[in-house]
Amino acid sequence: MLRHDMIETVGKEFLTSNIEAGEYSYVQEAGGKAKLEEKVGHSISHFKLDLRFELNDVVVLIETKQNYVDDDEKQLGEYLEEERAIHPNKKAICILANTNNDKIKVWKSFVDDEHVLKDEAMLDRMAHYVKLFKINKSNDREKVLRNTYLLNELLHKKDIDENLRSQFVGTCLLYIKDIVKKKGAVLISKEFFNSMKEEFWGLMTPSAIRGAIEGVLSDLLDGSTDKAKKIELLQKNVLENQKVKGLKTTDWIEIFEKIMLNIYRYIDTDSSEGQDILNMFFIAFNKYTGKADKNQAFTPDHITEFMCRVTGVDRTKRILDATCGSGSFLVQAMVKELADCRRSKREIEAEELIHKVKTEHIYGIEVEEKAYGLAITNMLIHGDGNSNIKFGNCFDYKDFIKAADPDIILMNPPYNAKPIGIPDRYKDNWGKSKNGKEDPTKGFVFIHYLSDVIKEINDERERDGQTRKTVKMAVLLPVAAAIGTKTIIQNEKIEMLENNTLEAVFTLPNEIFYPGASASACCMVFTLGEPHVKADGTVKETFFGYYKEDGFKKKKNLGRVEQFDDNGDSKWKAVEEEWLRLFRNHKSVDGLSATAEISGRDEWLCEAYMKTDYTKLCEEDFQKTLNNYLAYLIKEGKIYES
Repeated sequence: MLRHDMIETVGKEFLTSNIEAGEYSYVQEAGGKAKLEEKVGHSISHFKLDLRFELNDVVVLIETKQNYVDDDEKQLGEYLEEERAIHPNKKAICILANTNNDKIKVWKSFVDDEHVLKDEAMLDRMAHYVKLFKINKSNDREKVLRNTYLLNELLHKKDIDENLRSQFVGTCLLYIKDIVKKKGAVLISKEFFNSMKEEFWGLMTPSAIRGAIEGVLSDLLDGSTDKAKKIELLQKNVLENQKVKGLKTTDWIEIFEKIMLNIYRYIDTDSSEGQDILNMFFIAFNKYTGKADKNQAFTPDHITEFMCRVTGVDRTKRILDATCGSGSFLVQAMVKELADCRRSKREIEAEELIHKVKTEHIYGIEVEEKAYGLAITNMLIHGDGNSNIKFGNCFDYKDFIKAADPDIILMNPPYNAKPIGIPDRYKDNWGKSKNGKEDPTKGFVFIHYLSDVIKEINDERERDGQTRKTVKMAVLLPVAAAIGTKTIIQNEKIEMLENNTLEAVFTLPNEIFYPGASASACCMVFTLGEPHVKADGTVKETFFGYYKEDGFKKKKNLGRVEQFDDNGDSKWKAVEEEWLRLFRNHKSVDGLSATAEISGRDEWLCEAYMKTDYTKLCEEDFQKTLNNYLAYLIKEGKIYES
């Protein structure tokens, strides 16, 4: 990008007048080199900056190069040091920019690895850079996770019911976020909180506080589908709850303090990392709540993220979760799409794409009332109150699904749903199970139904002269569904492969849902709309991953917690890249992965096809296998505990 273009992009009205030889000179500004060195505290070698922009208390420093290299960062750092010596109260954005292309590198406040802004890929307007300083918050995963546990303990002392806490906290967080924005807070500090306590909340009755929260929720849901229903449920499940109505003003203030100073302060929601931490907080808090169904399982955020990557979520994709629960898949997909909107885009372009994602790309359905409320709250927390999330049974929303026209389906359906809510056409061969207590397909019926909907979409497209489409689906199912020795499950597997391809099955770590449901799960990846057996009789090999180690460990009161190596790097991130590499390359590794041609009558787990790496086996593994087999026999009623 040429110098002239850089000036026009940031804004020529903010350009500091050039002082010496067409460049901004810190020597001239200081009144001489000796005076500048005195202010800096040492001798200097660089003092002529290419471009300096200023608006109020924010400056943008740009050093241009034909092709910048790492050594140029040191030079830019010198300019920042001189800037601080002369203008100590200015907030600085520092940029290295190439003149022969649009490549830039951006830092906020300090020129070092910790403060590089990885999402800033294109030069932007001055207003955008000012916005980066509006709220001074940093991301701290560990503090958020630990403080989540402490917050849960506080709510326990306040007698807030377990099954209410997650949505209650989410609602309070939305309110605090709105208050901080309206008050124009630059720093989330103890001082700011105390001023709010003394001048605002301390003067309000509990009823007035609840009314203020309801007002914020109503404003956030403006333009949302089914706004009245959403408000009704938020009132019913949170604000009108007797325990919540019993909170005193001092109780509300104590809760607000914990959320604002111990949680919200450590989440920069304007960054991709901050969005990830926000999602982690919400899911982590769900672990402490009671469930409407003891088998209800909230999907861990690192698994939802993995499934998004497996299916190729980006800003062009329409996403559906027909059993969305608390909305973890939808949030993860939205976060990924929003990050993609910002990638290599200026703010004004990114905002247009972001609006499209929020209004046209996210679709969900949830039948359980409290989970639906959680989903709405979750989406609002992440900055979206307009997502198309319906309350009800997905089997009753075929037209909604067809209108959504999804490119990707992400799901963790109920494994033991009551048959009463499932259409009769899917229960023809269930025998007595059609009137039983739980779904004998272990969740397969849900993906069977969605497969049928996608087939209808394709049949209609074909009639209209359009090409048929394929849809990627990643779904979590219990291991029992993959083994599928029972006739009902086997029939489901056979029918699924008539119109769809089984791309992969990943065996996931034990106790993946801890401390929620205890089910052992696997992730199945399908291409819907593409038969498993091709017209010429060929069968695509299915990839199987034995993905049992994800770098997480169980910790008391914290659930399964991410682990880090000696360098502070996430073990999960390294594991995830290895999982994806094996999958994308269809690579077989002893003890880790395999490929095979399969049918609906076969077992759909890696354990049936991979070669064992005997060097890693020990006596403990043998005993564990025996224990698992005995537990399976007891569960199936083939042997009985004495």
